[in-house]
Amino acid sequence: MSDRYPGYDVLAKRHTPSWNEKTRQVIDQRLAVPREPRFFTASEWRTLVALCERILPQPADRPPVPLAAYVDEKLLADRRNGYRDARLPPQREAWRRGLAALDEIAQAGHRVPFHRLPAAEQDSILRRMQAGELQGSAWGDMPCALFFSERVIPDIVSAYYAHPTAWNEIGFGGPASPRGYVRMGFDRRDPWEAAEATASRTRLAFKKNRRVV
Repeated sequence: MSDRYPGYDVLAKRHTPSWNEKTRQVIDQRLAVPREPRFFTASEWRTLVALCERILPQPADRPPVPLAAYVDEKLLADRRNGYRDARLPPQREAWRRGLAALDEIAQAGHRVPFHRLPAAEQDSILRRMQAGELQGSAWGDMPCALFFSERVIPDIVSAYYAHPTAWNEIGFGGPASPRGYVRMGFDRRDPWEAAEATASRTRLAFKKNRRVV
């Protein structure tokens, strides 16, 4: 549950007019993605898990969104975006190179694989990757900054916001098939959408602090 949308659970819409049987099947499949690797090797998986934890740290008071599992599932199915920068290899190869490069850099600098580094050291390497400063044979001709901006961030962030836990945090109503959405204007919501508690508190504080001048 989210403090911003208290009491809201998008999965409660399962047997309402918002979701039809096809929608329920899609969500069930998404929630049932295995939590162990099927595309990546064991060592690649450990590096990917560590990478996901640094890109999107998650609170300890709820089950985490299985980010690594979603990236693994995408690559297993080889679901592509329909486009890619010509400087990047296909996504499967890009991910294998990138994860190998992170381990190569960690081994060179600290003599341990990436997943065994302290969080601060992992963050330092990732900042250097974002800035295009990492070098090593594992990269081949793939620019590290491009891998960060075109694969790491989109794939991991997209994985997060494909999960109902993230929908609860942002008050997203999830799929709306067959009901759909009606009130599409700014700052308007349909009755079955989440009500934002912080917005209500902000409006109340504004009213209390207004002065007549």
